[in-house]
Amino acid sequence: QVQLVESGGGSVQSGGSLRLSCTASGYTYSSYCMGWFRQAPGKEREGGAAFDTDGSTSYADSVKGRFTISQDNAKNTLYLQMNSLKPEDTAMYYCAADRIKYSGRYYCPREYVYWGQGTQVTVSS
Repeated sequence: QVQLVESGGGSVQSGGSLRLSCTASGYTYSSYCMGWFRQAPGKEREGGAAFDTDGSTSYADSVKGRFTISQDNAKNTLYLQMNSLKPEDTAMYYCAADRIKYSGRYYCPREYVYWGQGTQVTVSS
């Protein structure tokens, strides 16, 4: 079965950096869409960064220029490099995956089916 395991969260001061990892198993990694999401206490889950089917990346405006998503297909691992962290980045971070869809063209679904357990990121001022 599909399993996603995140790691790398922790507590840092404002301006610091963290690198999150998400190791995937149970499926052919390259045939899935992958992304990072986050949820702060009392707030709705929001998208952070994701890969599209052509390998291009997209970022939420709130993290653009500070976060970088990358992946190592040989290791079935997704990464999120987070720099210049701010207190408002404090949240539980999740990686998610779903099969690449096809309907005349390949695309990633808006809602992902598979989720990791999350890793906590806390940024203090």
